[in-house]
Amino acid sequence: MNPSQPKDQKPVIKTPIPGPKSIALRKREDALAAPGLQGYAVLAGIGVAEARGSAVTDVDGNVHLDFIGGINVNALGHSHPKFVKAVQDQVAQASVGSFTSEARVELLERLNARSPSPKLRRLQLYSGGAEAVESALRLAKSHTGKYEFVSFWGGFHGKTMGALSLMGSTFKQGLGPMVPGAHSIPYADCYRCPVKSAYPGCGLACVEVGRKHLKTATAGAVAAVIVEPMQGTAGNIVPPKEFLPAVKDLAREHGALLIADEMITGLGRTGRTWGVDHTGVTPDIVTLGKAFGGGFPLSGVLTTDEIAQAKPWSVPSGSSSSYGGNPLGAAAGAAALRIIEEEKLTENAAHVGAAMLRELEDFVERFPFVGLVQGAGLFLRIELVKDRVTKQPLSRPATERIFAECVKRGLLTMAYAASFRIQPALTIDEATARNGIAVLREVFELVARERLWE
Repeated sequence: MNPSQPKDQKPVIKTPIPGPKSIALRKREDALAAPGLQGYAVLAGIGVAEARGSAVTDVDGNVHLDFIGGINVNALGHSHPKFVKAVQDQVAQASVGSFTSEARVELLERLNARSPSPKLRRLQLYSGGAEAVESALRLAKSHTGKYEFVSFWGGFHGKTMGALSLMGSTFKQGLGPMVPGAHSIPYADCYRCPVKSAYPGCGLACVEVGRKHLKTATAGAVAAVIVEPMQGTAGNIVPPKEFLPAVKDLAREHGALLIADEMITGLGRTGRTWGVDHTGVTPDIVTLGKAFGGGFPLSGVLTTDEIAQAKPWSVPSGSSSSYGGNPLGAAAGAAALRIIEEEKLTENAAHVGAAMLRELEDFVERFPFVGLVQGAGLFLRIELVKDRVTKQPLSRPATERIFAECVKRGLLTMAYAASFRIQPALTIDEATARNGIAVLREVFELVARERLWE
C-alpha cells in the first residue's frame, strides 16, 4: 500500500528519555519560546533530529514510533520521498504569490476529482485550519444574509475568535466575550450520552434537545450549522450513522447552510475519502486541511458554484489570503493528493485501522480501566476510566504516567488525556502498527499491576 515508506519499524532506546541532548536543546528553546506549545511535545521533552515513515529519531539517537501523526497532519508519514521531491522542485522554481501556476491548477483538478459531490467544485485556499473556517463563516453570512451559527458540544474548529466562539468545550473560558450569535447543541457521543439516554432506543434525543434549544435561543437568523462528521479533538468520537443526516435536516429547518469541518476526517483518515462519505450527506461547504498539505500548512474551503458567487465573499480579494494558493503550498497539496491516490492510502487506513481496532478491542476485556475502544480507519479512540459503570475519566496524573511510560519505551501517543486518540500516518503498515500496540499493551499491563486507575 505504501511502497515509498519504511516497513516494520520498531522503537530503539539508547538513553533515558529525554536524553541529555534533548534536555539541553529544550533548555535553549524554553529560554525564548512562549508558553502554550502542544501538550504532547512539552510532556515528551524530546528534540527531533529526523523522522522517516512512522518513526521519529530524537537528537540522542532514540527511535520512537509515532501514533500522534502531528494530530492528523502527518498523513503521508514523515519525509515521504515523493513529497520531499515535489516541494524541493517547486521551491527552486517559484514559491510565493497569487498568480496562476501549474501547481495550483493541478491541485484544483485533483481535489475536484475527489470531491464529496460534483456540486462541490469551487475551492479557495488558505494556510491554516482556523483561517479556512473563518472564511467559511463569512461565506455563509454572505450567501444567506444571516449572522448566527450553530456548533456542537465537544466541537473544535480553531482558536481564532469566530471559530473560538463556536468551540464546544471549556477551552474558551477566560477568553470572552465571544462573538454574538453563537449557539452550541449536543453532539451524539453515545458512550457519554449528553442527554443521559441510550442508542438506538433514544431516537437521537440529542438532536431533539438541540432542535428545542435553537427554537428558543436563536433570533431566527441562523446562517450555518458547522459540524465535524466525526469529532476529533473531543476524543475521536464516531456518532451513529443517522446523526449527520439529522443535523442536515436541522440546518434546513432553519434555512441554514451545512458546513462539514473535514480538517481531521478528510482525505482518507477514516477509511473513506471524507467523513461525510460514511453517511451519504452532501454538505453545502467543506473545510479541509491537515492531510491536505501533506505536512505543509495548507487548508481550503470547498463549495458550490452558486454559494461561491455570494458577495462580498466573492469580490476580488474578498476571500483570498496572501499565503493561500501560493505555488509552494499548491505543489505540496497536489503531491499529497497524488500520493494518497497512487499509494491507495485511504484503503490502507481502512485495512490497518481495522487490524489495530481488533487488537485494541481486546483491551476492553483485559484492562478494567479501558471503558471503550472505537474507531473508523486510522481514527481510533480509547476511553480510559476509573470506573466502567460511572465512566468517570481516569485522572490526569494517571494518564500522564501512561504517556510517560509510553515515551520511555519509544511510543509517542496522546495517552495524556482520558479520551485517548490514536491517529498514525496513513502510510503506516500493519507490522509497525502492531509494534506500537505491543508497547501500549506493556504499559497498560504496568498500570493494571500497580492499579493506577484507582
